[in-house]
Amino acid sequence: MSNDKNSPAPVLTSNFLRAIVESDLAAGTHVREGMPSVITRFPPEPNGYLHVGHAKSICLNFGLARDYQGRCNLRFDDTNPAKEEQEYVDTIIDSVKWLGFDYDYPKADGGVEHHLHYASDYFDQLYAMAEYLIEQGYAYVDSQSADEMAANRGNFNTPGKNSPFRDRPAAESLQIFRDMKAGKYADGEHILRAKTSADAMSSPNMNLRDPAIYRIRHAHHVRTGDAWCIYPMYDYTHPISDALENITHSICTLEFQDHRPFYDWLLETLSAGGFFKLPVPRQYEFSRLNLTYVVTSKRKLRQLVEENIVDGWDDPRMPTIVGLRRRGYTPEAIRLFCERIGVTKADGWIDMSTLEGCIREDLDPKAPRATAVLRPLKLIIDNYPDGLTEECTSPVHPHHPEMGVRTFPITRELWIEEEDFMEVPSKGYFRYYPPIDDKPGSRVRLRHGYVTECTGYDKDENGKVIAVHVNYFPDSKSGTPGSDNYKVKGNIHWVSAATALEAEVRLYDRLFTDANPDAGGKDFISLLNPNAKEVVTAYLEPGISAAQPDQRFQFERHGYFVADRVDSTPGKPVFNRIVTLKDSWVAK
Repeated sequence: MSNDKNSPAPVLTSNFLRAIVESDLAAGTHVREGMPSVITRFPPEPNGYLHVGHAKSICLNFGLARDYQGRCNLRFDDTNPAKEEQEYVDTIIDSVKWLGFDYDYPKADGGVEHHLHYASDYFDQLYAMAEYLIEQGYAYVDSQSADEMAANRGNFNTPGKNSPFRDRPAAESLQIFRDMKAGKYADGEHILRAKTSADAMSSPNMNLRDPAIYRIRHAHHVRTGDAWCIYPMYDYTHPISDALENITHSICTLEFQDHRPFYDWLLETLSAGGFFKLPVPRQYEFSRLNLTYVVTSKRKLRQLVEENIVDGWDDPRMPTIVGLRRRGYTPEAIRLFCERIGVTKADGWIDMSTLEGCIREDLDPKAPRATAVLRPLKLIIDNYPDGLTEECTSPVHPHHPEMGVRTFPITRELWIEEEDFMEVPSKGYFRYYPPIDDKPGSRVRLRHGYVTECTGYDKDENGKVIAVHVNYFPDSKSGTPGSDNYKVKGNIHWVSAATALEAEVRLYDRLFTDANPDAGGKDFISLLNPNAKEVVTAYLEPGISAAQPDQRFQFERHGYFVADRVDSTPGKPVFNRIVTLKDSWVAK
């Protein structure tokens, strides 16, 4: 039942979940005819875009199923129609597949098993089980107001109080529940609650204090339309959906740890009622991903989008999967990151540099090199023949000669980086500076071209340097006999002004200046990095004009860049900086 389309398995790293799975396999805990012994699921709510924390869960659930010849279901928890949209369903499916995973599995007869599910698939069964719980005295309709329920629930230090409707006769609760389903009551007028024990309202676990399992909500559902006006709660839907899908290992983040007793109680109770065969699914919890310099709260991410602080859910500064994808991150880098950070039961923080290191590690061996001048300054070779053009060559990749070479012209006028010239050089500066006193200007090699000597510079009326003048040495061209006779310390990149491709380049950085913008009640908006996005007009070597959307390059000296998947077109590329060559935040 394994899925060959899912991403290749990395070298397995032991963790507590793998130990549980391997113990269950050894004991035959989940051996059932016609089914794999490991079935996991990824159960997102379609009310927003997935973020990097969800990527960890996707890689974990689909990865475990892949590594132990099982399967993983993608199941949408679509039980809150007021907040759910088809747009979110579509982008979640796309994100799962982009990360390298699939929920279609080959059958022995050559067919395919589709394991894309929705909680709404089970609305009839969920409702029938709710009626059973009422009939058996395990649930009742509560008619308190929301404020009354909250007041009677108590808190961590104070036991709750029984609802005055807790002992409502089962027949009466059942009739009201059926009338709720028939649309006879307004939102909030009644609610169905579970009774896990006689003294549940004094339980130290707040999740066992008669948890709500059905509420009235007159809202149009994306898949079921207006067929229902009552909807099950997540804590009720989740375990039942797991059991209906024969899930073996239901893996959640640690915030659901206190929900596990209800999960177990519900499945045990319904199994006793004949709804499920043993063994039922078991829930296990792992620590969620806490990544520095980001927020992952759906509410806060939505605020960034709705207040136009970012340019949508796929803004390359966002920690959403669509944002990371547009930034230029690869599925391989994200899977490497998820594998590298491991799986534990202890909360902790992962530094953003770990994620950035993974994309550098992934791109370094495969990204073709290119030359880009991001902050251009004109360089004029005064003694270079006007109208002459010569070809220079460089490897497409310095460590992979099989990738070939690239060619680009050198002409009399070039573009160099502004920082490659100083009127008054600082100590240890080996790039261009003019003659000072009786000393000649600096000698610098134009990479893959000639050695040049600075002779002067031009300024505009505001005192800004607008051009640097140099002379070249005709016998110094890289790769020609005698060029090694020139010993210079400065070596800079450049592009021909006559043939360079002018392009928009977006220099992205971390969205926040604070490593923990979401902690301690901070005003996260005040911690936004004003330099998280800078747009410059750059000049690129001409061969890059044919770049396809999503094509990645290393712009030598600057970092890794990608042709924007939305705005870039061949002939007129727009580039996003994925990451710098080195971590510039180390000392911050």
